[in-house]
Amino acid sequence: MDAKRAKAIYDSKDTIAVTLEGDPVWIENVDEANGMATVQVGSRPGNTQTVRVDRLEE
Repeated sequence: MDAKRAKAIYDSKDTIAVTLEGDPVWIENVDEANGMATVQVGSRPGNTQTVRVDRLEE
């Protein structure tokens, strides 16, 4: 995935399935300039990671 698509998913009112290495994630923030995203892994609010957007899959 690229940063522009990650930002579009983040801004969307629809729920769009995104995974990180097979695990479902919720995009919490996208840094388009650096190609990074902060994601919540699974349903645990405290389990967040900042990853390169190219590791995310739709």
